[in-house]
Amino acid sequence: MTVTRLPVVGVLGSGSVAHEERARTLGRWLAGQGVHLLTGGGGGVMSAVSRAFSELPTRRGLVIGIIPGATQWEASEPRPGYPNPWVEMAVFTHLHMSGRNGTDPMSRNHINVLSANVLVALPGGSGTAREVSLALRYGRPVVAYLRSRDEIPDLPAVVRAEGDLEKIKEFVREKIGRAERRPGSSRPSAVE
Repeated sequence: MTVTRLPVVGVLGSGSVAHEERARTLGRWLAGQGVHLLTGGGGGVMSAVSRAFSELPTRRGLVIGIIPGATQWEASEPRPGYPNPWVEMAVFTHLHMSGRNGTDPMSRNHINVLSANVLVALPGGSGTAREVSLALRYGRPVVAYLRSRDEIPDLPAVVRAEGDLEKIKEFVREKIGRAERRPGSSRPSAVE
């Protein structure tokens, strides 16, 4: 029996502001692509994209959420508001929301980035910029779906930013295709 592994698309963005139009449009499109959706499992962009993804009854993939512990001292309970109601597979961790700077070893951002074949960043704050920086560090393909680069302060200059959803779709399809063509792996290579 052969196991079919669906690619994983991670969506990064604000935990408090939904950016509803872009998040919902992206979520609906991803749901039809035969992928799993991975987010940090919270509110804002994470909730909006998860809800849109989950609403397609014919989708193949799951909504996966990487859930932070409530505090660095209390890992047995999730942080309040986590997981959002649309997370189907919650991965509970002892890890922090972003740690001291979002890239330290106790940040769940590492799991979010390393578990995805490709990442799409929507508007967000410094935490989103740190996740994007981790994607670059780990060689993960990442694109920003923005009207203006200012929607993610400190977005690394090398990250492609697009306001056109069709260009985001092309990027995701290309990176998923590369991951699927490598025998025995659904992981992207560190060097694209």
